[in-house]
Amino acid sequence: MSTFNPMAEPYKIKMVEPVKITTREFRQNAAKEAGYNTFLLRSEDVYIDLLTDSGTNAMSENQWAGIMLGDEAYAGSKNYYHLEDAMKECYGYKHLVPTHQGRGAEQLVSKALISPGQWVPGNMYFTTTREHQELAGGQFVDVIVDAAHDPLDESPFKGNVDLNKFEKVIKEQGAKNIAYITIGVTVNLAGGQPVSMQNIREVSELAHKNGIKVILDATRAMENAYFIKVREKGYAAKSIKEICHEMCGYTDGATCSGKKDFHTNIGGFAACNDDDFATHMRSNVVVYEGLQTYGGMAGRDMEAMARGMLEACDDVCMRHRVAQSEYLWNLLDKAGIPLVRPCGGHGVFIDARAFYPQIPQEQYTAQKLANDIYEYCGVRSMERGIVSAGRDKVTGHEHKPKLETIRLTIPRRVYTQSHFDVVAEGIIELYKDRDKMKGLKMVYEPKALRFFQARFEKL
Repeated sequence: MSTFNPMAEPYKIKMVEPVKITTREFRQNAAKEAGYNTFLLRSEDVYIDLLTDSGTNAMSENQWAGIMLGDEAYAGSKNYYHLEDAMKECYGYKHLVPTHQGRGAEQLVSKALISPGQWVPGNMYFTTTREHQELAGGQFVDVIVDAAHDPLDESPFKGNVDLNKFEKVIKEQGAKNIAYITIGVTVNLAGGQPVSMQNIREVSELAHKNGIKVILDATRAMENAYFIKVREKGYAAKSIKEICHEMCGYTDGATCSGKKDFHTNIGGFAACNDDDFATHMRSNVVVYEGLQTYGGMAGRDMEAMARGMLEACDDVCMRHRVAQSEYLWNLLDKAGIPLVRPCGGHGVFIDARAFYPQIPQEQYTAQKLANDIYEYCGVRSMERGIVSAGRDKVTGHEHKPKLETIRLTIPRRVYTQSHFDVVAEGIIELYKDRDKMKGLKMVYEPKALRFFQARFEKL
């Protein structure tokens, strides 16, 4: 393992984008206008944007050079074949189906594999993944280990599937009534927590013994590979690429958003090994995305994604990516800010219930915390709690997840150590005033994926 300073960026800054410095009064007005929903803020009114790492990363000079080599042919773009080659080199699947982003891939897999009434086990839900599964007539069931729901648990692989829970679903529902099991690596809503290689192997053995497919949510698979490298015995000498190949080798297919690990602004793919599965997805990609050799992306974007995919496999690149999250996590932890432990890969998760114990979950604790952080220091973050969890499709009751968090997400190659110092200082100042804060009430709620559009008022 390299001994370089983990905060010395493995790149030089070649171009800069100005950001606007605002007053607290300005941000209070902006927050009110946005209905106290950070998704509805104007990006120009945000100083440091940690809402997401999806499509917000900085591309390399090599990727920008590739943009100029876009083959925009409707069929058979050369950039598609570059992307296909990169996917096979990094992941090893036989078939590639490009999509405009990860949720396009989720739709293709859901339509191909789910029959109405079937169950889809997974290691904690993700918002759009579960929505596509339910739209296809499936029923999600959480089979993640209990440690994932405890923010204080220090287990190194809190994203693991609980094999007993998975086996119980098989016995109770019958293997034929299970469409597939999805393994997210890393687990976003658990705090970016990884899954061990041993667990992926054991899940695969149990699933395949019962004729059940295993689908990998590979959006942050390279981050997960890094955690396996540094936390799991026997992998320290293996490269990120080698570990990715082994992970994927235990699965039947994958969905992936190219907007994360690959540093691109748009793009994604579905991948698999089965010919019939691939044919089904290619038939649907033509209907919902675009032809099977571009799938909703321009040729130039496929080229940028192919190059970014190969860059992300670099061990030094991934070490620095995780080190930035660790740096911010350590600043907050030393100040006593309640955090999801241990530090995950793509961001820092604050335990909103512990931060604001006086605000009940029904008053949208994490939503309030995300808004207050913006008002205090101009930093935009994302709610990952009851608002994101939504409502039960049958009863209409709100899902009440055990984890009520906000996510400070680290875009790749965008911010420096000084930015994270500012973030930490603002949150620490807010923590001193935490006892004064009250909750929110929801005044507008869309029917689906409410966390994107819901609006609130202060109590």
